[in-house]
Amino acid sequence: MKNKLITAMVFFRLLTFQKIINYALLVCSFQISKLVGRPILWGKPTTLSIEPTTGCNLRCPECPSGLRAFSRPTGMLQEALFQRTIDQTYQHITWLHLYFQGEPFLNPHFLEMVAYADSKGVFTSTSTNAHYLTENQVNGVLQSGLKQLIVSVDGITQGIYEKYRIGGRLEQVQEGIKLLLTERKKSGQHFPRVILQFLVTGQNEHQLPGLKRWAEKLQVDELQLKTTQIYNFENGSELIPSDLGYSRYVPAENGKWRLKKKQENKCWRMWQGVVATWDGKVVPCCFDKDAKYVMGELKSQSLASIWTSLPYQHFRTQLLGDRNKIDICRNCTE
Repeated sequence: MKNKLITAMVFFRLLTFQKIINYALLVCSFQISKLVGRPILWGKPTTLSIEPTTGCNLRCPECPSGLRAFSRPTGMLQEALFQRTIDQTYQHITWLHLYFQGEPFLNPHFLEMVAYADSKGVFTSTSTNAHYLTENQVNGVLQSGLKQLIVSVDGITQGIYEKYRIGGRLEQVQEGIKLLLTERKKSGQHFPRVILQFLVTGQNEHQLPGLKRWAEKLQVDELQLKTTQIYNFENGSELIPSDLGYSRYVPAENGKWRLKKKQENKCWRMWQGVVATWDGKVVPCCFDKDAKYVMGELKSQSLASIWTSLPYQHFRTQLLGDRNKIDICRNCTE
């Protein structure tokens, strides 16, 4: 509770009257849109996820970066495009997640981008597999102003960890986390808050009883258990845990599998914020990993114009009408 309170205090400290009013407008317009069945949009995006790179050092089986299976171009986010985007959005963005696909620390300018957003008063976070938390990198992280670091660790022994994080070394991850937390303490800083994220699968669920003790020994700020998104879940998978409380999927009557939650014709994400690829393509959300639904291009358009564009409004109309007709929505628990 204390750790969450520290994060919340800094988050709210970065809020401005303009950001609060903008958020309220988004919430109101979303609620009205659900009632009238057509998209009403007031306000600008309050969150932004932007992709530092599509590259990754691991080969995780349910990730296009790990599978090296993108159908879209791959590459690195350039600082000029990033800074131009932040300059357009920092007055209304409350949360910047420097992540979409890939391992952010592979971008050589990643921490400079974090520092730039931080200088504009934006709360910054990222997700990493933590294989690059070396001494030099840790010092850069502490100086960057990064507020939240989510570390993906899906096993507390090497044998289980590498079943999903293929090519990863758990010992290296542990040492990197310890180094960051040690240096953070020495510096007298409270950030970044380190969140250990554990994807619960059929391969690692037996380690849950020991996971809390393992996380406490590492002295991370928070432990999060997360359900795993699985491609082609209809036919089942060894990654679906036997404890369905940790699963997005449940058995269907026809011997197949289905989403646990019933999907409704609404999605707050389409009113909340945007996701951008490394080369500036704006997509509806993080489920559009191959950028099939491009709403606009940040290289040639402002985010404000993309946010209210016809493609975006058409997509929102589809959501409110029949969400199941949109393929990227069929594996979504939103």
